Amino acid sequence: MNPAAVRSAAARIAGRVHRTPVHTSATLDGRTGAHVLVKDEAVQKTGSFKARGALNRLLTLPDEARDRGLVAVTAGNHGAAVAWAAAQVGAKATVVMPTYSPAAKVAACWGYGAEVVLHGDTTTEAFAECERLQAERGLTFVHPFDDPEIVAGQGTVGLELVEDAGPVDIWVVSVGGGGLTCGTALAVRDANPDCRVVAVEPQGAAALSGALAAGHPVPIVARSVADGLCAPFAGPLTFPLFRDLVDEVVLLSEAELLAGVRFVMERLKVVVEPAGAATIAALLTGRAGDLAGRRVGTVLTGGNVDLGVVVPQLPPGD
Repeated sequence: MNPAAVRSAAARIAGRVHRTPVHTSATLDGRTGAHVLVKDEAVQKTGSFKARGALNRLLTLPDEARDRGLVAVTAGNHGAAVAWAAAQVGAKATVVMPTYSPAAKVAACWGYGAEVVLHGDTTTEAFAECERLQAERGLTFVHPFDDPEIVAGQGTVGLELVEDAGPVDIWVVSVGGGGLTCGTALAVRDANPDCRVVAVEPQGAAALSGALAAGHPVPIVARSVADGLCAPFAGPLTFPLFRDLVDEVVLLSEAELLAGVRFVMERLKVVVEPAGAATIAALLTGRAGDLAGRRVGTVLTGGNVDLGVVVPQLPPGD
């Protein structure tokens, strides 16, 4: 893959998804010593960046593949994105979700017109059910991350940021399966080849860290309050890209992720889920490295928070 694929995706989905704003925060700059540019994908269609990749994938599918019907597996945001994108192209979607998926995300998939199948206690079990339904019904699988058109679509987040706010010295991005990480890294490094890329993972869902340690993708049982980052493995497409494009991986605890949510809600005034706030949490911990005097780009990846579950867990403010 290369940056040209991201530019092609941007042209394909232009006008169909939101060109989301870039926020700044004097408080965040003061805490980090950097000038931080925050791309707000919490206000994207379907509430996350996933709408970009899903729409790009569906627009590049042959008519016959769309007509068979689509199937996706998700902890929430990818499923809603596929359901929404399917409605845009006149296709039907089935979304398989683990039984622990947040009620708000299940409702979103239903609301966009998908059939929702709740199956399994882990994303691994949900993946297996998705594969079974694909074979049984002859459906077209829309992968949540390990697909070149998905990666290219997600990369438009980084492309827009550098177009609207200029190149960055450091790019801090959350990682689940790696689609957003790899796509945006291609874009920001095209604008500045010396840009340092820092990926952020939950300690309880470290699929790509595990793959790096093993030298190849390995299955994990992923559990975290950041359910949007709970990929069960690194993919054969995203893992080599990740290895080539990412300079460092930062692992965050559940408490640190929740502290990030509180900061974003209080200081940036954006309602965001734990996966969406992971990048800000990494900046606040100081583990993203020396940021002093640098232009740092980052992204709020999703706003589909189950308030009744997450808000009672938030730590006290500063």
